[in-house]
Amino acid sequence: MNETMVTLVGNAATPVDFRETPTGSTARFRLAVTPRRWDREQQVWTDGSTGFYTVWARRTLAANLSGSVSVGEPLVVHGRLKVREEERDGVWRTSVDIDAVAVGHDLTRGTAAFRRVVRGDPALTAPTHRQKPATEMASVS
Repeated sequence: MNETMVTLVGNAATPVDFRETPTGSTARFRLAVTPRRWDREQQVWTDGSTGFYTVWARRTLAANLSGSVSVGEPLVVHGRLKVREEERDGVWRTSVDIDAVAVGHDLTRGTAAFRRVVRGDPALTAPTHRQKPATEMASVS
C-alpha cells in the first residue's frame, strides 16, 4: 500500500499529551504551520493562513517527545499523512493528522543538544518533565 509521506516545518501549538496505554505509549500535540512569502510590491515578508495538524507518535518517539518539546518551539515533523472527515452536530469537518516517524527541532531557528536515551534508565525516559540542556547537566561518563 502506498502512503503519503510529508515533512512539515512549524511550531508546537499545544503541550505534548503523553499517555501510557495497554498497547504501549502514545503522544499527540498540535503543530501550527504558517507559510511566509516575499511580497515584491511592498518589499516585506507576509504570513499566509495558519494550518493546524495533529501529530501522533507511538512507543519511544512518544516518550522522547514528552521530555523534549514545549509549546512554541520550532519543529520539523516527518510522517504519514492521514485525512479524516467526520460529521459533528450536522456539520462535516475535515481533520489532518500526521502519524510521526521522526520529529526534531528546527535548527535554522536555534540550537539543540542531543542526548541519547539509555534504555531501562527511568530518569532519562520519564515523560513528567523536560530535561535540562546539556550545558546544565553534570557530565556523564
